[in-house]
Amino acid sequence: MLRARLALLLLLYFSVADAQFSTASPQVQIMDSGFPIKSLGRERRIWIYLPADYASSGKRYPVLYMHDAQNLFDAAASFAGEWGVDEELDRMKLPMIVVGIDNGGMKRMNEYNPEDHERFGKGEGRAYLEFLVKELKPYIDRQYRTKKQAKYTGIAGSSMGGLISYYAGIWYPKSFGKIGVLSPSFWIAPNLQKRTAENIHPRRHKHQFYYFYAGAKESKTMVSDMEAMITILQKAVPSTQITKRVSPIGEHNEAAWRSELPHFLRFYLRK
Repeated sequence: MLRARLALLLLLYFSVADAQFSTASPQVQIMDSGFPIKSLGRERRIWIYLPADYASSGKRYPVLYMHDAQNLFDAAASFAGEWGVDEELDRMKLPMIVVGIDNGGMKRMNEYNPEDHERFGKGEGRAYLEFLVKELKPYIDRQYRTKKQAKYTGIAGSSMGGLISYYAGIWYPKSFGKIGVLSPSFWIAPNLQKRTAENIHPRRHKHQFYYFYAGAKESKTMVSDMEAMITILQKAVPSTQITKRVSPIGEHNEAAWRSELPHFLRFYLRK
């Protein structure tokens, strides 16, 4: 009896502790704790942020897909601090839906890189993007009131998430019209400049908008790698549709990306 009572008290304690440390706003839900990734034979937790007026408005909303969802909405789920996406959207009163996809933990480096890597192994980024485009996005568009066209659909992430977001832009311009590339790990993809040159074309990519961000204190080549990629991208995307921001004090961490978030969100919803 005593052991059972202690177990109940511990359960209540940790339940209360979790509730206290959760920072997710009421607009955030766990859409699915085990959404199937058929292209990779895995499951993944999916988060969704719905605007406060979603239930009553009857309107359709633009959608932003983001990686590393553990760090987007809730400090209790984060492993390196959260971005506060929900708090920022609430504060700015921005009418949009955000879909967050948890990273794959030990598989993160593989899933966010389409290229095989000597150190990290087989690149699974192509399959991951097929999951987003052919499995997750169609589901979201069926279940929620979204604006389905590419010009209302974006994808964004930081570090490896920035890398895979960039690939999504050059490979799937019919799906993603706005691309957020924050502190991208271009160093891990030496063939990316070649991939960019092979895949971009003014006819296919001229309607896209790209947002690049880097911190000067991240690495010696972070800013120069980003600028080199922008130069190639401008052969297909008008320079007026490419935004570049460099923070002189920016480091490679969640705090820097949280600070940059309001600038990116304003870019995302501009007409």
